[in-house]
Amino acid sequence: MADIEKADNGHHHDRYATAATAGPAAAPTHLRTIANPAPLGLFSFASTTLMLSLFNVNVKGVTNANIVVGMAIACGGGAQLLAGMWEFACGNTFGATAFSSYGAFWISYALIFIPGANIGVSYTGDVADQEHNAVGVFLMVWFIVTFIFFIASLRSTMALVALFFFLDITFLLLMIGEFMNNVSIHKAGGGFGILTAFIAYYAGASALITHDNSFVILPSGNMPKRRVSPA
Repeated sequence: MADIEKADNGHHHDRYATAATAGPAAAPTHLRTIANPAPLGLFSFASTTLMLSLFNVNVKGVTNANIVVGMAIACGGGAQLLAGMWEFACGNTFGATAFSSYGAFWISYALIFIPGANIGVSYTGDVADQEHNAVGVFLMVWFIVTFIFFIASLRSTMALVALFFFLDITFLLLMIGEFMNNVSIHKAGGGFGILTAFIAYYAGASALITHDNSFVILPSGNMPKRRVSPA
């Protein structure tokens, strides 16, 4: 993600070069380099986050969120993990680490709901009352990870700073909701998750909609860079 929009470092757009032949009739050669994987990662993250967050606020009375499992594995997990791997190829360490990490988050989250994984179903009998605290610890870990990403994004773009800021609040509220077994706090986390998802959609759209393919450009808000004083 980081500048996730900036992750191309000038190498993701299609380029044109004159063919290495003499004479005015030389035809241009279309050279294609690695495309920008950031929109894929951001849209995958946003879509899965939005779906789960809507269920967290009980939209349309849905209280069983198991339908998000497929989305978490294929979209939030698989597609985002692929985006992270391609960010490594693009030389973007921040984007590669963030996309890969949250891809792994969604896959690990989905495993809790899969009976064959024996994770969620293991909290029965004498340990049934430990499930909320266990999920709270799981969310606490991702609250810490997200805070680190937030600090690392402070000189990227306003869109990314806002994304990690509100995502961290989302994890914090969901974590507290689990530890306290409080439905209202959990719903508040879902509300912040919805906001986070739309910020991620905007960040992904600003990376996808460029001068190359659209007349409409979405500003991502570059953060001030550190000034280097002359020696």
